[in-house]
Amino acid sequence: MMKGAKESVLGAIGDTPIVKLNVVTKGVASEIYVKLEYTNPGGSVKDRLGYYLCKKAVEAGKLKPGGVIIESTSGNTGVGVAMFAAIHGYKAVFVMADKQSEEKRNNLRNYGAEVVICPTNVEPTDPRSYYSVARLLSQTIPNSIYLNQYDNPANFQCHYEWTGPEIYQQTQGDFDVYMATVGTGGTISGTGAYLKEKMPNLKVIGVDPVGSILAHYKKTGEIIPGGSYLLEGFGEDFLPENVKFDVIDDFVIVEDRESFEMTRRLLLEEAIWAGGSSGSVVVGAIRYAQKLKKPERILCIIADSGNRYTSKIYNDQWMQSKGFSVAAAHPIKNQIQDILKSKGVQL
Repeated sequence: MMKGAKESVLGAIGDTPIVKLNVVTKGVASEIYVKLEYTNPGGSVKDRLGYYLCKKAVEAGKLKPGGVIIESTSGNTGVGVAMFAAIHGYKAVFVMADKQSEEKRNNLRNYGAEVVICPTNVEPTDPRSYYSVARLLSQTIPNSIYLNQYDNPANFQCHYEWTGPEIYQQTQGDFDVYMATVGTGGTISGTGAYLKEKMPNLKVIGVDPVGSILAHYKKTGEIIPGGSYLLEGFGEDFLPENVKFDVIDDFVIVEDRESFEMTRRLLLEEAIWAGGSSGSVVVGAIRYAQKLKKPERILCIIADSGNRYTSKIYNDQWMQSKGFSVAAAHPIKNQIQDILKSKGVQL
């Protein structure tokens, strides 16, 4: 094989860069850094997980040749699984909630996967929920396996063995706070657990949307009914086994509006084309930093790419329909129109 080449696209997962934020953090004494997981070949941090879950299932003899991989996903883990399935000849079925973007659904279909859409606003135990439907399909489709990223211990192990060591190798522990949004819990818990072993003074801070139950449970030990929110890919209305509350020191709670508006700012002011959860984690990092008594270095996970949200967050009409702000038109736009009009150019 040619020197420097990867055996397949799966070998290109990982080694994602860390960059400093400079504009959206003006006025914040602490330094905020982001790890750009959207530079993975499938466009998100969940490339790692999809590959790892499938690999472990094969090694355990649970995923057999010609098998069907079933997963409940908000879209990103599905891409990681779909990549593995395409390369190794498996079939894939993904069960998603109807609030997920059309781009995510089409991404998975374009990999050749079947996509089943379920209602968002039902209890996790409801037979129509995407968790329940995934389990049902795995119990009835021959030679199939349900990966179950929420409760599968391989989720935690993926980030404990891979993401955590990678971050430590890149930074040599030269930061004070690790932050990530929390959904299945694997990214923050596995990475955080490894880093805390190397960095005993590290603080691990989760970011949770209004409407999720995770932050409230961490604070009170009480399970409350979940609410609705537009953010995708994190927050839960139940307690996944991969959310290790003993690893997470605290939570910051964020709202849809501030998250989406920060996501747009990240692109316009930092040239970081990321998804909505990335706006959330940056909002959370700034909020956390503003309460610190002295400046610290904060490292955040940028979970996925903005190309999954062009019909939503990056669509002015969608944003305005939800009552969210969009950037005003640049003055040069009117200048261009005036020039063309004065020269009689009609486009």
